[in-house]
Amino acid sequence: MAGELPEFYFRVRENGATVFRVDTENRQRRIDMEEIAVVNIRNGQIRQHGDRELSPEELEVIEDWMEERRAVLAVRDIDDIYRAVDYLNLTTHWAQTRAEDEQLEEVTDGLLLAMHDLRSVLVRKKADRLLKGSKD
Repeated sequence: MAGELPEFYFRVRENGATVFRVDTENRQRRIDMEEIAVVNIRNGQIRQHGDRELSPEELEVIEDWMEERRAVLAVRDIDDIYRAVDYLNLTTHWAQTRAEDEQLEEVTDGLLLAMHDLRSVLVRKKADRLLKGSKD
């Protein structure tokens, strides 16, 4: 393998990760991965695996990873929203130029309800921000 392997490996899960300590310093020269913890990004919980006590170094590495992971997920959230705007524009173009009546019939109600729901939330949130801004 090219380069040095990291000391820790994070197997990403929906709400966080399973954390492994990577060991290559053994007689067989194999890669061994020892599970040391499970982390939850949403609530910040770090659960050590089994009877194992996490060292301060391990806790620091895990907490740093959690902070970096939250930043990555925040960037992805905004990127997803920009993609949604693109999809709405592409959908508008499709509906106007290429959609057949049967296709429009199939998707119109769902799209109208989703857009109405989104519009309601956006208008309410915008009004809340404007009211909050005028109080300052």
